[in-house]
Amino acid sequence: MFFARSVLAAGALGVLALAGSSVFDANAQQIYRIVGPDGRVTFSDKPPLDTNAGVSAAKTVALPGARGTDISALPFDLRQAAGRYPVTLYTAPDCAPCGTGRTMLASRGIPFTERTVTSKDDIEALRRLAGSLSLPFLTIGGQQIKGYSEAEWAQFLNAAGYPHTSQLPPGYVPAPAAPLVAAQEPRIATPAPAAPRPNTATPAPTPAPADNPSGIRF
Repeated sequence: MFFARSVLAAGALGVLALAGSSVFDANAQQIYRIVGPDGRVTFSDKPPLDTNAGVSAAKTVALPGARGTDISALPFDLRQAAGRYPVTLYTAPDCAPCGTGRTMLASRGIPFTERTVTSKDDIEALRRLAGSLSLPFLTIGGQQIKGYSEAEWAQFLNAAGYPHTSQLPPGYVPAPAAPLVAAQEPRIATPAPAAPRPNTATPAPTPAPADNPSGIRF
């Protein structure tokens, strides 16, 4: 399939760049499938400017670490890391490295969002987001990591400030995995209301009174 192993240089410069970055684009985890007026399909991490374009957005998963969700129940260190550098894992079925990566994040207690890549739209969206079709694909804030390497993942998680051991509260249940691109609901065109038909019937002539033999109408 497309489970190519990528090799990234995760040296000191990369770790420092991650640790020094404090800005995270909230739309980075939201992929939009945009259908233009001409029927052309494109993918973007930003909503379209054309209000006439049909848009289908990836489902939003309520999970600690994503902006706009409540992470107040998490311990301080974990809350700080999850708020600044949310983690998203991109996987596919029957991908052994994906399962290994998922287990690694869960065992370490990392709250993460999982996006699945199964449909053609998912594949095209992943290509746009990652620049390749390597899976698993991990993002930690703005940092992208292609392929699975426990040492590499741990290095970036450490740089982002995630605790080395799980600090998730008891009873924590991660949100289920969701497709990278949500299925687009078919648009049902609403027929325009029919214009009222003009009354073209010719009114029946009013019979002339018997005492008006000329047929004059008043």
